Amino acid sequence: MSTESSPSIAMPNLKAAEAEDRAQRDQRHDRWFRNAMFGSALLVLLLLAGVAGSTLWGGSLAFSHFGLDFLTSTEWDAVNNKFGALVPIYGTLVTSFLALLIAVPVSFGIAIFLTELAPPWLRMPVAAAVELLAGIPSIIYGMWGLFVFGPFMAQHIAPWLNDYLGALPLVGGLFQGPPLGIGMLSAGIVLAIMIIPFITSVMNEVFHSVPTTLKESAYALGNTTWEVVWDIVLPYTRSAVVGGIFLGLGRALGETMAVTFVLGNSQHFSASLLMPSSSIASVIANEFNEAYTDLHRSSLIALGFLLFVVTFIVLAAARLMLLRLSQKEGK
Repeated sequence: MSTESSPSIAMPNLKAAEAEDRAQRDQRHDRWFRNAMFGSALLVLLLLAGVAGSTLWGGSLAFSHFGLDFLTSTEWDAVNNKFGALVPIYGTLVTSFLALLIAVPVSFGIAIFLTELAPPWLRMPVAAAVELLAGIPSIIYGMWGLFVFGPFMAQHIAPWLNDYLGALPLVGGLFQGPPLGIGMLSAGIVLAIMIIPFITSVMNEVFHSVPTTLKESAYALGNTTWEVVWDIVLPYTRSAVVGGIFLGLGRALGETMAVTFVLGNSQHFSASLLMPSSSIASVIANEFNEAYTDLHRSSLIALGFLLFVVTFIVLAAARLMLLRLSQKEGK
């Protein structure tokens, strides 16, 4: 009796042992996977801290030598070892703001056209053109801006702005200046052309993620295309849209070669958008190889740290803005 029942008793025991071994193996693999993902996330934080720490250490000589005057001074004299970061910071912020001011409405229009209005035969060519613009190297944009757009700006756009907008009260000073063709406005326009593909691609993808039933229900209730976009599409994709916009802003803040070609690389402070200026990235690219003193090199590295800080502040502001929007919605 016992010999006949032993196989039936052994089979459940064997299955239980296999199930226990498999559970332990799954737990072990899950622990390895969790540790690997945690290590990847920690690596990002370590790289971020390493970049910030190394640039801060490299620029410590400039910060200790000039103090707060490094942030407020407009003087940049490599011969006399006098350096101030106000003009590069101002040029970086102004050109990036101009780029966003131009690129966001255009990108929004392209994305809405591709998702809501474009006929099927036109949707693919336009989307391919946007992707092609994103793949063009920045130096090509810079050469185009210097040799093609710059002369066009000097001959047609700058004189018109000077004549018709330069006489306006309050804002007239922004459009007064000689028609040089290079300056903050030209750099902002070139940067806008560069970041339009990135913002458009993000908006296009997230607009496609909106459930079709939501839009069809809105159309069935008599809403127009604009009402569907404003009341359905944008609220559903707000976070991703803002993320795409600040992705383009990050590209604009750190752009080097294209800005170097069309910004003019002048260290003189001017409120006019038609006048040349400089950016943090362009100053570093132009002068790092020629920096022959420790203070000059440290000042350039300090500019890199300031660019890091500016980018961090902008991204933190974006996160806070999204958080406030979520709180207003009661989420």
